Amino acid sequence: MKPLAFLVLLYLPICSTSPLNGSAKQEDPDMDLVQQYLENYYNLTKDMKPFERRKDSSLVVKKIQEMQKFLGLEVTGKLDSATLRVMRKPRCGVPDVGRFSTFPGTPKWKKTHLTYRIVSYTPDLPRHVVDSTIDKALKVWKDVTPLTFSRTYDREADIMISFVVKEHGDFFPFDGPGSSLAHAYPPGPGVEGDVHFDDDEKWTEDMSGTNLFLVAAHELGHSLGLFHSTNTEALMYPLYKSFTDLAQFRLAQDDVDGIQSLYGHPSVIPKDHIVPTKSIPSTLEKPAMCNFTSSFDAASTLRGEVLYFKDRYVWRRRRQDLEPEFHFISTFWPFLPSDVDAAYEGKDTLFVFKGNKFWAIRGTEVQANYPKSIRTLGFPPTVRKIDAAVSDVEKKKTYFFVGDKYWRFNENSHSMEQGFPRLIAHDFPGIEQKVDAVVKEFGFFYFFSGPSRFAFDPNAKTVAHAMNSSTWLYC
Repeated sequence: MKPLAFLVLLYLPICSTSPLNGSAKQEDPDMDLVQQYLENYYNLTKDMKPFERRKDSSLVVKKIQEMQKFLGLEVTGKLDSATLRVMRKPRCGVPDVGRFSTFPGTPKWKKTHLTYRIVSYTPDLPRHVVDSTIDKALKVWKDVTPLTFSRTYDREADIMISFVVKEHGDFFPFDGPGSSLAHAYPPGPGVEGDVHFDDDEKWTEDMSGTNLFLVAAHELGHSLGLFHSTNTEALMYPLYKSFTDLAQFRLAQDDVDGIQSLYGHPSVIPKDHIVPTKSIPSTLEKPAMCNFTSSFDAASTLRGEVLYFKDRYVWRRRRQDLEPEFHFISTFWPFLPSDVDAAYEGKDTLFVFKGNKFWAIRGTEVQANYPKSIRTLGFPPTVRKIDAAVSDVEKKKTYFFVGDKYWRFNENSHSMEQGFPRLIAHDFPGIEQKVDAVVKEFGFFYFFSGPSRFAFDPNAKTVAHAMNSSTWLYC
């Protein structure tokens, strides 16, 4: 956790637990809820005299009107049923302001590449689901700005993400299930930029509980500098909303206008990230992949997506999109050669192999001291190229396939394991042909060999099914 920066107390709600006096409680039991809600989200003063705490006092009526106007309710200043119903809905723990808006002073990150770290997890979801959901939530903002993100695992990051309960060290305790779901700090040093989720909620991938993606995308908007919006269609509207079809989720124009007022459009690329264009052909003619003779050069997961490499092209397949994106490899990585041999994802880094060299890539940049020789991984001189590679993140093992054999690399010790190479057919029965590419998803190893794709179940040690490779491009 970053050291606390007290300046951010201006930005987050002060959660009051002070009770009303006895007479006020007896007069209207709903006033406890009303007082705390208006204090937390509409800056109602806590230093009120007993007669000012009544629902018909001028201070309370003014704040109720402000709340009703902001949330799109009929502005009556009265605690009608619609107003009380909204006050009981789950919501973001950050207070409200009007239109798309930034925090006071318009804080924003002074750089376009940000790091994030998931400090703690919820037991409600597998870790890999949390990882991919956070990545997907960041991508919502990445797609409409020049911002890029990379994950760190063991050092301070710009955005530190935690699942916590009740009092958790920042003076803004959570309140148990319902009501405040999460809160986030605006851009800046220390605790600023961080996101906290209330782990007393039931976090889910779907709408059966509190959907993590929707809340995370909202809170990360705060981490980037956006405050709340009065637009009921906006992601930055403060109340939690359910979606019948998450695959159809898109930012509202209000959200786009807000974030672009801070960082500009995605076409505005920082000078040190400009992609050379001289190596990019003038026309993009998609090769015919949707046939029974196609094969991939390499494949890899990358932050919840799957990349397929073929010749000088790369496809990006997102789980929520039916149509994969299609690009030249040089559009993203002008330093990479065409016809790559293998690729795999490890520690927020994409490793790409060609011949006896490999590159480590984060975002659009190659890491320092790369490319390196595959000898540095422990391969003997007889191995001149890698056919395919895949990393098992949970077991911290990376598999390299060469001809009819495979090697296994230990990511903890950073060394090749003893007893290898071993025959592919012996340990992966049913995979009899040369492996062109392999990815691991949904608990299966998916082997691509020529026009065929084999789903190998590592627990049952058997091929569960085989299909044409092009089906993964939704041909």
